[in-house]
Amino acid sequence: MNILFAASEAVPFAASGGLADVVGSLPKYINAKGHNCSVVIPLYGAISDELRCQMTFVKNITVDVSWRKQYCGIFTAHQNGIDYYFIDNEYYFSRDGLYGFYDDCERFVFFDRAVLEMLRHIDFKPDIIHCHDWQTALIPVYYNVYYKYQQGYDGIKNVFTVHNIEYQGRYGREVLDELMGIPMYNAGLLEYDGYINMMKGAFETADRITTVSPSYAWEILDPWYAHSLDRILVTKQYKLKGILNGIDYDIYNPQNDATIAGSFSADDISGKAKCKKALLKELGLADGDEAVVGIVTRFVGHKGIDLIRCVFEEIVGMGIKFVVLGSGEKIYEDFFREMSARYPDRVSVTLGFVPELSHKIYAGADMFLMPSQSEPCGLAQMISMRYGTVPIVRETGGLRDSVRDNGGVDGNGFTFKTYNANDMLDAVKRAKRDYEDKKVWNALVRRAMKCDYSWASSADVYIRLYNDVMSV
Repeated sequence: MNILFAASEAVPFAASGGLADVVGSLPKYINAKGHNCSVVIPLYGAISDELRCQMTFVKNITVDVSWRKQYCGIFTAHQNGIDYYFIDNEYYFSRDGLYGFYDDCERFVFFDRAVLEMLRHIDFKPDIIHCHDWQTALIPVYYNVYYKYQQGYDGIKNVFTVHNIEYQGRYGREVLDELMGIPMYNAGLLEYDGYINMMKGAFETADRITTVSPSYAWEILDPWYAHSLDRILVTKQYKLKGILNGIDYDIYNPQNDATIAGSFSADDISGKAKCKKALLKELGLADGDEAVVGIVTRFVGHKGIDLIRCVFEEIVGMGIKFVVLGSGEKIYEDFFREMSARYPDRVSVTLGFVPELSHKIYAGADMFLMPSQSEPCGLAQMISMRYGTVPIVRETGGLRDSVRDNGGVDGNGFTFKTYNANDMLDAVKRAKRDYEDKKVWNALVRRAMKCDYSWASSADVYIRLYNDVMSV
């Protein structure tokens, strides 16, 4: 099969979160199983000159944005066994950052239309276009409205993946004619609650809808998680499926990770102690055998930072150290700054995102705290287990699907159910109790490291989904 991933970001070219990891990794594993998976993203100004030098110009065309005709350049590059295509328009994409601009709707309307127009001019006809999140949600809409019966476009299927349902592409009704160029008799595909909702359009027109974990697939049928889209999703359950994300085991490998102080594996975890010692020294924390809890996250409400704030000092008082890496809302950044100043030998806080330091935290911490209010999938808990750092998580979304509580015989972490600070504190206390029994703890570390959350297993599930779509 020929599969085209359409997304707003992909490593190593442009990244702001987990979406880029998925789009930059999963195609490699699909290709390894005998298929041909390519990727198309915008040609952002932030893409480095080093990566731009590897690109080849294909052609320039014009793309309709409602009544306008806009320049579109098409470039290609080959990276990590994947063919990438890039949609170029400096007015839309040569900016400082990927999102958050006043005209994001117009930018991605252009991109979605350009992806479909590009197919006329490249030597690649997809059997399936796999679209990711609201930025590409108009591709299945445009395909069904304009392209489905055109020569060369027949038989293409569309799959749409929800990475985070909170971000839907909601705009006023005026964009329907002014930007999208969708006829009024097709307006019902996109209208929802008095707005134009791009994600709703994908739900209506895609052949399959997927989410990034099985639990998230049924959670978003509930108004608590769905951000109002539950009413449309309950009518689309027949084409909704949750598939757990994976991580790239070539990138996250404690046996050959050049950024960490010592190598180790599930069979020999002795090198992890060296990583812990080096981490404490680098961050200026007191050396010692006390448990170290790592936090690598965005500082936003749904990541559970409020729970951490409630009991943070109580956890520190238990003799536990913290290493924190992240950025986000000022109220949370200020809180962690204050804790670092108050407990300088026990709490380290680094604001921002430093990839090398994140690897060192995954390898050097003993536990990884992730008490999310909602988590479509989450990759950090999988990465931490890969490095033998035991996750402490709330049972939601992909956290529920990947972490089993150590109260059972096959546990690989510690979990709690309700969004409650005392329940989280109880999970931390249970983790500390097991940490103090080195025989129990080392067995737990090895079980966590032996869990298979590579893309190889997830790729098999996607391929079965693609085969199912093509058979209809």
